[in-house]
Amino acid sequence: MEVGLGMGLGEPPADYGSIAAVGLFVALICVCIVVGHLLEESRWMNESITALIIGLGTGAVILMASSWKHSRILVFSEDLFFIYLLPPIIFNAGFQVKKKQFFRNFMTITLFGAVGTLISFTVISLGAIGLISRLNIGSLDLGDYLALGAIFSATDSVCTLQVLSQDDTPLLYSLVFGEGVVNDATSVVLFNAIQNFDLANFSSVKFLQFIGNFLYLFATSTFLGVAAGLLSAFIIKKLYFGRHSTDREVSIMMLMAYLSYMLAELLDLSGILTVFFCGIVMSHYTWHNVTESSRVTTKHAFATLSFIAETFLFLYVGMDALDIEKWKIVSEAYSPMKSIALSSTLLFLVLVARAAFVFPLSFLANLTKKSEGGKISIRQQVIIWWAGLMRGAVSIALAYNKFTRSGHTQLPSNAIMITSTITIVLLSTMVFGLLTKPLIRLLIPARHLSREASALSDPPSPKSFLDPLILNESEVDAENGTGIGIRRPTSLRLLLASPTRSVHHYWRKFDNAFMRPVFGGRGFVPFVPGSPTERSMPLLQANDN
Repeated sequence: MEVGLGMGLGEPPADYGSIAAVGLFVALICVCIVVGHLLEESRWMNESITALIIGLGTGAVILMASSWKHSRILVFSEDLFFIYLLPPIIFNAGFQVKKKQFFRNFMTITLFGAVGTLISFTVISLGAIGLISRLNIGSLDLGDYLALGAIFSATDSVCTLQVLSQDDTPLLYSLVFGEGVVNDATSVVLFNAIQNFDLANFSSVKFLQFIGNFLYLFATSTFLGVAAGLLSAFIIKKLYFGRHSTDREVSIMMLMAYLSYMLAELLDLSGILTVFFCGIVMSHYTWHNVTESSRVTTKHAFATLSFIAETFLFLYVGMDALDIEKWKIVSEAYSPMKSIALSSTLLFLVLVARAAFVFPLSFLANLTKKSEGGKISIRQQVIIWWAGLMRGAVSIALAYNKFTRSGHTQLPSNAIMITSTITIVLLSTMVFGLLTKPLIRLLIPARHLSREASALSDPPSPKSFLDPLILNESEVDAENGTGIGIRRPTSLRLLLASPTRSVHHYWRKFDNAFMRPVFGGRGFVPFVPGSPTERSMPLLQANDN
């Protein structure tokens, strides 16, 4: 017994390599936060570029310390990315979005995010078949070229969103933000569909089945996210967790959001779409059903988790860029000029594919707008085009998923695809990202920033839950659809002239009459700990109805 106890005490409690790796990343994230704070007012830098540069520097130090053997202490895992890091980022995007602006421009966002991604995918895939196939890289088949189209159609607009403001440029922000989320979901769904598609027996019937499956995934993923959000709102509204513990309220919101993502992945749906719409529904209903302290906690907790996950990803990409294993395989099989030619070709295809849909689709979207204020100006189109040129974590994850096994590869053709992807991510994020702030300041000077009327903002969003206390009566009426903010259509002509505004009006009526009495939301008074319990319940329910 004593020997066993002695052996147990002498054994290490855990793998010291893993402890060192996690400890280093925690320290680096702290460094990124401090440096990002110091560079907050910088004209060129932003948090994404800061994390990339720190990751590159750390990778260089590790590379020298390991005698030029490796530059990373963690091996990339698709599970780490898709199961742990991506859900909080996407959920927070839906949870913090200004819903009125998002749904006011929903058709344009869908046009850019879904149709635009399909156009980009087509241009990049055809360009890869026509141009990259001539470089004689090696054993690449049709599935690989189509996978490249999906990989490089995934945009990363983090740099642009850090510069834009939801209040100063609401239309531009909602378009860039909404397109980025829908684009990520579309790219991942496309990539998975290509992986499971039998290209050897291609036919028109199977192509129609492919389109049908694609639309089915979109619809069912969205429905699952909405259902999970409504279920969380109903449970929290009826059970009043806040009477005993605000921790339970926060926990049930976090866990049900994460459960919706995992359930979508288990059912082979798009977890990105599911958790995004779950975030939107939770911010519209569930968030208003919890106590005030839980509102503050959830708002900052979700944003903090998202920030840490994004910083971790950019740090890893920076460190992995110097991974000597892949670069050695590439240098032994190909000349430096071939690697440069491949990266340049892919970057050229990204530029062309982005322009191929942003400007034509903007023209189509403007045809449906009656007022000049709702149209996308040429300067805004240039910013939207620029915002989607950067490639990031989703492209890296899809490339690793396609061209590696457990983060490693021995095939030269696969290795050069990974190194080219890393090169494009670094170049696009650092070069285009550095120029983002100056470009936006050039195209949209501060004196031209138009602040939208408060009636068109979204006061009860998680970012500003105290705003209803300072709104005037006309603004509250506009929000509820009974004042002058949203004019009720009196004829079919008016309905056709302003379909978005009219649809929003009828949605408000339906929401107030049927949804909020059941699921809570704005106007619902949650249980306050310390107040009378049993006697206040009927009063709360009466106020809600």
